[in-house]
Amino acid sequence: MSRPDSDDEVAKRVWARMRALVLDRHERKREVCEALGMSFIKIKALRRVAARPLTMSELTEQLNTDRPYTTHVVDELVRRGLVLREPHPEDRRSRVVTVTAPGAVAAAQAERILGEPPKSMLALSSAELAELDRLIAQVADD
Repeated sequence: MSRPDSDDEVAKRVWARMRALVLDRHERKREVCEALGMSFIKIKALRRVAARPLTMSELTEQLNTDRPYTTHVVDELVRRGLVLREPHPEDRRSRVVTVTAPGAVAAAQAERILGEPPKSMLALSSAELAELDRLIAQVADD
């Protein structure tokens, strides 16, 4: 006779399924990288800067990278005309990264691709979606 799974085992199984759903199964990262022709870290940086101008230090912190790598990422975005890196208006030692008009368009395209729910989620009933929304909000508020 099999014993029922513990709450910890069930939680681990659910978490693994959630991770697989978001990171592996629907491959939104691959899709957005192919659509924009750049790595996901560059897309992540672009999306962050499109939300609001950031200093290089802020962007480094948000990307969880080191300064040289952030510089490399921003250099590529500048080269593509998606962002500008300009002196900070109040601190001449600092640089601010801002999105350009083409960068805003690319960031919006990335958001559309990444925000597209899988067909299996769209097939859920209103009540199921509401319950899933409630449960995910509860987990996210951890």
